[in-house]
Amino acid sequence: MRTAPTILHLDMDAFFASVEQASKPSLRGKAVIVGGLGPRGVVATCSYEARVFGVHSAMPMAQARRLAPHAAYLVPRFPFYRSISEQVMGLLRALSPLVEPLSLDEAFVDLEAGGAAWDEGSARLAGAKLRADIRAVTGLTGSVGLAASKMLAKIASEQAKPDGLVVIEPGTERALLGPMPVRTLPGVGPATGDHLRRAGIHTVEELAEAGEDELVRLLGKAQGHALYAMALAWDERPVVAEREAKSVSVEDTYDVDIHDRTRVGVEVRRLADRCVRRLRGAGLSGRTIVLKVRRYDFSTLTRSETLRGPTDDPAVVREAAARLLDAVDTTGGVRLLGVGVSGLADYTQEDLFAQAAGERADAPAEEYEDAPVEEERPPAERRWPAGHDVRHAEYGHGWVQGSGLGRVTVRFETPLSARGRVKTFRVDDPLLEPADPLPLVPQGPQEGGGPDAGPGEPRAAGRE
Repeated sequence: MRTAPTILHLDMDAFFASVEQASKPSLRGKAVIVGGLGPRGVVATCSYEARVFGVHSAMPMAQARRLAPHAAYLVPRFPFYRSISEQVMGLLRALSPLVEPLSLDEAFVDLEAGGAAWDEGSARLAGAKLRADIRAVTGLTGSVGLAASKMLAKIASEQAKPDGLVVIEPGTERALLGPMPVRTLPGVGPATGDHLRRAGIHTVEELAEAGEDELVRLLGKAQGHALYAMALAWDERPVVAEREAKSVSVEDTYDVDIHDRTRVGVEVRRLADRCVRRLRGAGLSGRTIVLKVRRYDFSTLTRSETLRGPTDDPAVVREAAARLLDAVDTTGGVRLLGVGVSGLADYTQEDLFAQAAGERADAPAEEYEDAPVEEERPPAERRWPAGHDVRHAEYGHGWVQGSGLGRVTVRFETPLSARGRVKTFRVDDPLLEPADPLPLVPQGPQEGGGPDAGPGEPRAAGRE
């Protein structure tokens, strides 16, 4: 273990919800819940104001609505979140070449490797500057933990939330960890936690006192050794700059169970094409095709087929997924489908095209990707997801508060404006169109105003 707290863990505060609040002046200080809004949707992130009501990530959206009926419920804008995440990761990479992203809003940084810190004082300065830079560049807040190991740095950032910085000084780790519940340690989920509780082990200190042999007896060799080491605050894992992808997959959850076998097949082919697009976007190919089916009773089946070599051909993936589906009983209905590719490589084998059930079509790959899966489908009605950006030819930039019964309600405001007014339009109003998100902070000479502000929407110098 290191002798200085030079491993940093950054966790952006309620990231998706904070982005939405920064984008929408009328939602600042309000309960905001981001996630799937259908009957089977789940909460992706919620603001701290929503957490007061007991709402939390991964909670079923129906339960969240019962707990916080007056909150703002928004559909995620992942491309926008990703663009802001790239800005944050750029700030981290300016500190060190060793940055290990865990998700869009979370990462480890080895400050020592970049010469940004070498002792406690320099680490504190680096952490404080990072938080200030994040606020200046994105308008958002992040919590920073600093320690001599990854495990402790993550625990420190949890203690720092929201919008804080906590340093765990080397030598104080055991005293800090001792009274914490065992669930604090990485890898201790509900099942393991219950197993330890039944054995009379509730805290990290009790975990250490139980001894390595007892933990191995209770949990098995690998987990027993690992938990005993963590209970003693031993963690030698390095910060890894590049994490190699093990698989590429896509999946959809359906609001209503799919009972029609033909429709299930259509969905699997569509998911296979999406998976291939993602695979190609990453410059990869894969050998193993995986089908995931969650049935009406929540039972989940996974089937796989390994090819002779890696491929990124949509026909091959579609045919393999269809063969896997043939072996799955979907009589009672399907609530989730997924298609994935594993055994990844950065090349393909041309002879794999012969593995498709039929001969390879002559059309280029782009035609596979763009061709409609179903021959006949009525024109799609214009959809206006709650929270997404729009622009009206007369009123300017705004966001969708909600839609239904042929109407869409829009609040016209921008990240730098005052709280905006609300208007309702027909869903097919020709003057209303989707728009790109606006920057969350002033952009150079545009700071005082600009074309994105609608009539009667003066730019404010700061937030409400």
